[in-house]
Amino acid sequence: MASDFEAQLRAVSLRVTRPRLAVLAALRDHAHVDTDTVIALVRAELPRVSHQAVYDVLRALTNAGSVRRIEPAGTTARHESRVGDNHHHVVCRSCGAIADVDCAVGHASRLTAWDDQGFVVDEAEVAYWGTYPDCATRRIAQ
Repeated sequence: MASDFEAQLRAVSLRVTRPRLAVLAALRDHAHVDTDTVIALVRAELPRVSHQAVYDVLRALTNAGSVRRIEPAGTTARHESRVGDNHHHVVCRSCGAIADVDCAVGHASRLTAWDDQGFVVDEAEVAYWGTYPDCATRRIAQ
């Protein structure tokens, strides 16, 4: 898999480094994680990597379009490696879990704003809010 990550980095003109490879692996295996979790996951593989190095890698990967940063209202920023498909997210109001939601089948992508004020819109961010089934069950049981 490392060779896939290496190709991914080269495709966006980023040098291949161990911290970048470790961050990509962490995000592949753990979607929607906050920066502290990414740091912990990377340090499990590279114990001497600094917090700043992980922050720098996340910023570089986000700027290059290889990683997406999401920040649903009232939550800490999260990162994911699923990019380029304009998917959305559902967020649990109880536990904060986040899951991917594909765009509605049979409907055009929601990139056309009613009045775009002259902007060229290239991305839409939608967050659906609700309660994760396990959290709803716990609430009923209480």
